[in-house]
Amino acid sequence: MLNSKQRAKLRGMANTIDTILQVGKGGITDSLITQVDEALKAREIIKMRALDNAPSFAREAAEEIAEKTNADIVQVIGTRFVLFRRNHENPKIQLK
Repeated sequence: MLNSKQRAKLRGMANTIDTILQVGKGGITDSLITQVDEALKAREIIKMRALDNAPSFAREAAEEIAEKTNADIVQVIGTRFVLFRRNHENPKIQLK
């Protein structure tokens, strides 16, 4: 669970990263969860987007993906959302 200072730091970092994955009309599939899991393991923080034709809104998609990947939701703005999960074996982001 992130506190407000950690979340603020991660929001600032998220401004500079690109959207790497999208939730499309197929919704949240097992392959998408696998891709998110691998991306979080490699990067710790990722930005995603829920397309207009997705069956769920960005907030709902973020909550479902975060639950299935054991990640924290950093922020949801419009159709984009940011997820964070610490990599305990090889941490890249230092949070206090």
